[in-house]
Amino acid sequence: MTKDIKKYGFKTGLPQEFEILDMETIFQKHKNILTTTHRAGFYHIIWFQKGSPTHLVDFNPVKIEPNTIIFLNKDTVQRFDHQTKFGGKIILFTDSFFCKSEEDTKFLRSCILFNDLFSVSQLQLKKTSTNFADLVQQMETELANPKDNYQSDILQNHLHNLLLYSDRERRKQNFTEVKKGADLDYVILFKDLLETQFYKQKLVSNYAEQLHVTAKRLNQATSKILDKSPKQMIDERIMLEAKRLLAHTNESVKEIGFQLGFDEPTNFIKYFRKHHNSTPVEFRERYSL
Repeated sequence: MTKDIKKYGFKTGLPQEFEILDMETIFQKHKNILTTTHRAGFYHIIWFQKGSPTHLVDFNPVKIEPNTIIFLNKDTVQRFDHQTKFGGKIILFTDSFFCKSEEDTKFLRSCILFNDLFSVSQLQLKKTSTNFADLVQQMETELANPKDNYQSDILQNHLHNLLLYSDRERRKQNFTEVKKGADLDYVILFKDLLETQFYKQKLVSNYAEQLHVTAKRLNQATSKILDKSPKQMIDERIMLEAKRLLAHTNESVKEIGFQLGFDEPTNFIKYFRKHHNSTPVEFRERYSL
């Protein structure tokens, strides 16, 4: 285990906070980093053009077939397969690059590709479809040009089109459609708050207050959309982070408990056991094996 789950920021010194990488090339340089559990503070579009690896995303093994694309939100914990050969493209970008307006921010926050409420979003490209490849090629061509006042907007427009195309295709492939409306809006907003506050904020009423709704109304929204209560969602997010830290760091149970907002180690141990039927130490030992 490492001291901490390594988190990477976007590469400095590039003309834009946007990059397209060749998998085989990047693996030759950084295989140890990519095949070790890590997280990055930016978005990933990973296009597996060949090979059938298993990509690990937050303890969930994602089985990949050739010509599959997966979309990972920023700060997702992941690990590339170190046993299987594969190749393709990785598109990386940040909020700063994409979100040039409030509409851009709203689009990215509600896009099903990075905010699939049920699973890691996957897209299987058909052999007859060339749209995705054409858009990637256009972006690579533009990246090869010298930076000027137009490049950022051109790249963002190409990326926006690629996401729109992918969104449309994703909805055709075994996707559970969620009806748009106030309930979905509240769930998305709640998830955004939860992502930044779960360490210190564990009461449903406090989240509801920030959303300017009652706890009952928030419960109606999450129950309708996800068949979960807000309390369940809070517990799941805390447990996910607890498992990440137990499995991928050598921080003590006491340190992890404090990091997650528990004043006493015994409270964290009881909480973990209640939600996982094992103690933190038992989980760590089992995962290590």
